[in-house]
Amino acid sequence: MSSSDNPQLEPQPGLSTEPPVLEPQTLAPGAPASLTLTPSPTEVPTAPPPVENPIWTGWDVLLIAVLTVALSFFIVPLVVVLAAKVVAYPHESWMEVVRKPALALLSELLSYIVVAVFMIMLVEGKYHQRFWRAIQWNWDGTRWWMLGVGMLTVFIDVLGRFLPMPKTSPFDEFFSRPRDAYLIAIFAVTVGPLMEELFFRGFFYPVLARRISVTWAVLLTALPFGLLHYFQYRSWGAVLLVTLVGVVLGTVRAMTKSVAASFLVHVGYNGTLMSLAAAQTDGFRHMERAMAHISLHLGCTFQ
Repeated sequence: MSSSDNPQLEPQPGLSTEPPVLEPQTLAPGAPASLTLTPSPTEVPTAPPPVENPIWTGWDVLLIAVLTVALSFFIVPLVVVLAAKVVAYPHESWMEVVRKPALALLSELLSYIVVAVFMIMLVEGKYHQRFWRAIQWNWDGTRWWMLGVGMLTVFIDVLGRFLPMPKTSPFDEFFSRPRDAYLIAIFAVTVGPLMEELFFRGFFYPVLARRISVTWAVLLTALPFGLLHYFQYRSWGAVLLVTLVGVVLGTVRAMTKSVAASFLVHVGYNGTLMSLAAAQTDGFRHMERAMAHISLHLGCTFQ
């Protein structure tokens, strides 16, 4: 059949034989979103932010720990004792000079000053962050500190009565004279808890909490905190008590996200024990009245 025999197959004038081109259509205002021709991008789930995100690393914490041990136990005590022997106590034996509590406190203070300067230089010099902000020294949630002091004092006091404790310890020498006892009391509510909280709850805890759970971070921070005090008492019961103190301090730090809060709990606990010791011993003049009970509890105040 030819095309001339079937006029319906002939191209009509004015009509194009090209396939129609579909133009993109614009939705009218108010049209439902389901009519859009552009597929919506698929939302990619994101991981939750870490509980803690410090700017420093675990290697920085290890460096601070090594520096603290080297200064506190070796370098600074050696320098202080040598200087004291030559200048102040030339006629006393080396052992008598080494056992003077005032020199031990001076060595600890000088060591802490050097470590504190290093901490600040690390944060502000290497990472270019403000030290107190990076360390989370804020006063939010510090209302918890009063509850923490009460929990800590009662719990440790009760538990200490059921653990085997030595009747005497090397720490007793620091309370042999009222002057030394007052120096310890001042140190226990100022420099001691400040430096301990800066390191254990300020630097060490957030590094662990970033990689593991908060619970394990609190426990693993408290363990070395307690072990450091073994050399004072040679008693694992005393180490357990101080470790539990560290657990409470770490819990306060985790709940409030504030090193200032754990510092206040630490100061409050130490201050409470020092006040009780002063009251029971007539201003530290009769330490034999309460030495067996008090000195073990005061061990968490001085390293």
